[in-house]
Amino acid sequence: MFFHIVLERNMQLHPRHFGRDMKDKLVSKLMKDVEGTCSGRHGFIVAITGVESIGKGLIRDGTGFVTFPVKYQCVVFRPFKGEILEAVVTMVNKMGFFAEAGPVQIFVSNHLIPDDMEFQTGDMPNYTTSDGSVRIQKESEVRLKIIGTRVDATEIFCIGTIKDDFLGVISDPGSTS
Repeated sequence: MFFHIVLERNMQLHPRHFGRDMKDKLVSKLMKDVEGTCSGRHGFIVAITGVESIGKGLIRDGTGFVTFPVKYQCVVFRPFKGEILEAVVTMVNKMGFFAEAGPVQIFVSNHLIPDDMEFQTGDMPNYTTSDGSVRIQKESEVRLKIIGTRVDATEIFCIGTIKDDFLGVISDPGSTS
């Protein structure tokens, strides 16, 4: 789920930033450019925790920009198959529902929802048990298990299930309890 790893990146710096605070400018530019992005290989970069080294700069011909190799430590979020996550439901339809666990979007198909839950249409589409005691709707919190992931260059997509033991609704915004 969360890992602390070391990554490298080449950072370009404009000549106007050369001076005493050049290192601070490089680090703040690194944080702005990298935090919150997704690398399919490593996952979502949550935060930079430190800069290990900044190498010697190389002047780019014709522009004056200097490229610095920067080695930094960061915390990344990468979901794996078989992992249990708590997520917030963002959309419900007859095909299933979408939920978000941090930056990851997870789809739970109606085939991966317990058989005693049925889709209900209306103002607030939801999946409800026959006795009405449990409801999955927008803003519900669910505990789910990831059964598959697809990694693109800049995004990670997941498929989940709530059909196992101890999975399902944690809190329902529509309940009055």
